[in-house]
Amino acid sequence: PEAAFNGILRLLLQLGGIDFQEYKTGTVMRRLERRMNVRQVISLDSYLELLSNDRNELLILRREMLIPVTSFFRDAEAFEILGRQIIEPMVARKQGGDTIRVWAAAVSTGEEAYSLAMMFLEAFDSLKRWPALKIFATDVEQQNVEFAGAGTYPESIAAEVSPQQLERFFVKRGNSFVVKNELRQCIVFARHNMLSDPPFTRMDMVVCRNALIYFKAQAQERALRRLQYALLPRAYLFLGSSESLAELQKDFTPISAKHKIWQMVKPLNQPLDVAKGSGYGYTPVPMLSGSHARASRVKSTAVEQGFAALLHAFAPPAAILVNASQELVHSYGSVARFLQLREGHASLDINRILPEPLVPVAVALLFKAGREGVSVSSDRLRFTNHEGLEEQVRLSAWPVEQFEGERLTLLAFEQVQPQAASESITSIDVSSETTERMELLERELTATRESLQATVEELETSNEELQSTNEELMSSNEELQSSNEELQSVNEELNTVNAEYQEKIDILNRLNADLDNMAQAVAAGTVFVDENMHLTRFSPDATHIFRLRDTDIGRPLDDLAHTLIYPALIADLNHTLKDGNKVEKEVRGINGLHYFVRMLPYRVPSSSAKGAVISFMDVTALHEVSRLQHIIDCLSEHIAVLNSQGIITQVNAAWRKFALNNGDEFLAHSGPGVNYLEVCKDIHQPPDDPTAVTAQRGVREVLEGRRPHFSMEYPCHSPTEQRWFVMHVSPVAGEQPGAVVSHVNITEWRSSLQELQV
Repeated sequence: PEAAFNGILRLLLQLGGIDFQEYKTGTVMRRLERRMNVRQVISLDSYLELLSNDRNELLILRREMLIPVTSFFRDAEAFEILGRQIIEPMVARKQGGDTIRVWAAAVSTGEEAYSLAMMFLEAFDSLKRWPALKIFATDVEQQNVEFAGAGTYPESIAAEVSPQQLERFFVKRGNSFVVKNELRQCIVFARHNMLSDPPFTRMDMVVCRNALIYFKAQAQERALRRLQYALLPRAYLFLGSSESLAELQKDFTPISAKHKIWQMVKPLNQPLDVAKGSGYGYTPVPMLSGSHARASRVKSTAVEQGFAALLHAFAPPAAILVNASQELVHSYGSVARFLQLREGHASLDINRILPEPLVPVAVALLFKAGREGVSVSSDRLRFTNHEGLEEQVRLSAWPVEQFEGERLTLLAFEQVQPQAASESITSIDVSSETTERMELLERELTATRESLQATVEELETSNEELQSTNEELMSSNEELQSSNEELQSVNEELNTVNAEYQEKIDILNRLNADLDNMAQAVAAGTVFVDENMHLTRFSPDATHIFRLRDTDIGRPLDDLAHTLIYPALIADLNHTLKDGNKVEKEVRGINGLHYFVRMLPYRVPSSSAKGAVISFMDVTALHEVSRLQHIIDCLSEHIAVLNSQGIITQVNAAWRKFALNNGDEFLAHSGPGVNYLEVCKDIHQPPDDPTAVTAQRGVREVLEGRRPHFSMEYPCHSPTEQRWFVMHVSPVAGEQPGAVVSHVNITEWRSSLQELQV
């Protein structure tokens, strides 16, 4: 597992240049386990293989590692103290042409940087001072930097930013707030890794909140030293509520210990990431621990004091440490008088920082010392110092052992007095009384020092115990804060997922409502089943066929009783599910109703699930119409059904046969859709024939309800025979009123009657 764990961290390092070895192992493992649970991977080896083949998963893991939890004015009380005790006094001390420089490290998506900028701009207005403001906002994740640079945030920030600030510093665009140029131009966003990239410099304030808690102790110290290096003397440092200065406490004084605001009192006086030492070839005395250290404390102190006195009396010359590129790495002693910076681009190259007369000699000495590995010195050299006075110096180059594979050389500046014609030496005679007095004072000083040292040892012992307890508490607090940040990140993700699900639920609710309303509007019983023929859904009209209730959802359809005379129902449904074929049949119910049954298969998109929908359309009315048609077709009379306007809507077989025999083969003049009142005119020629007028009037009066019945006898002769008919018109009541017209052929009856009369 350890090899796989290191392999995963190497992949992350190769992807984005972030070494998660510097992060706390517990935090890293929790994020790994979370992604492994999501991807259902049980071992680190399997997850390493997945990451090696899936770049998208590697990107997601990297984002998971960098927990992006932040907000505007996070910890409002701390920001209030910062504004009142730090920002406002800082602005009050600045003049119009001055610049306030702030470094906001690990800003995630930028809310914290914009919060600081808003506080400074509000302080400018309240104090009527407008110095230049430059906030350097950095984060290790490029995606966060780009998001922060865009300055577009959701409507939810209204809960974190006051209405006055929203109105002044933001513009509402759709469902988002966009930062105005006044605020945006104060901030420079950039990608920066505080553990590996060089820090910024000359900052009035550095803000780094809730980032150090994720680092291991050594990484925390290294990051803190970088933050300290960036500060100007007496500048301010603002950390998160669970973070501390650890070993750097002595270099800062608290402004608000509760809210983690400090002021630097002691600048960092050694180079970053370079091994500590005197720089002059002396090996530091190793630190001892335990009782042995306390027993030899007085002796060590005396040795150190003696060494300090020796250095003071015989101090080595000022010097600078130069790398193979001839760039300044570190300085020792008072080297300011030997350095002269040039105008233009800033550089640590010795060609740009040494006085002109010393440059060629220094380059030659460095070259020879580096090539031959020996120390070399120059003759007396003359140069003009900062005060315009001429001085003499001798340069010496001393090879230094390689550090981390880089060759270093020490360039020393030995100040030489001008040669004089003669020198006089004055001896000092110290009297015996003075010597005795000094010995007495030294004995008293030694006794006092030993007493003080004993007291200091006791205090240091107590302080070490308190420091150890404090470190344990801080470590526990950091773990809790880290866990809280992770939980907050997970909560934000859950809120996002919940919002998405809620939106989908709303869509499903609308679709269900539309489906239910459509089923009610169609007035057809509908039943949905899954591939196992279990009931999944039904419409209200289906309850008249299957006697269904909501508790029947999930039951097999063949367990449910129905009112259909349809023995093959389950077999046809099974055929539809297996073969995917549509089935359509007309069946009868035990209650005498008729139904048109349609079975259609369906599949659920993006899954292998399938099912079928069965619809039952009540076609009883159609059967009744068909039955009525069969009934009137059996009558010998010519029958036509009229609507309230006199339009023929239905005729029987005898009517159609009569029309066919009289030249109206397609019922164009006497079939459905023709106005019967016009037919009456055509039957009786000429149109003003009293018979036609009487028939037309009688039909109209029945349709209008003025007569309950109308009958008349009329002739209808053909070229070959004489024919007589009786016409009966009866009204039809109901929702669709009209009339029924029948024509009875009475020619034979009339002929028989005439024969009897004769």
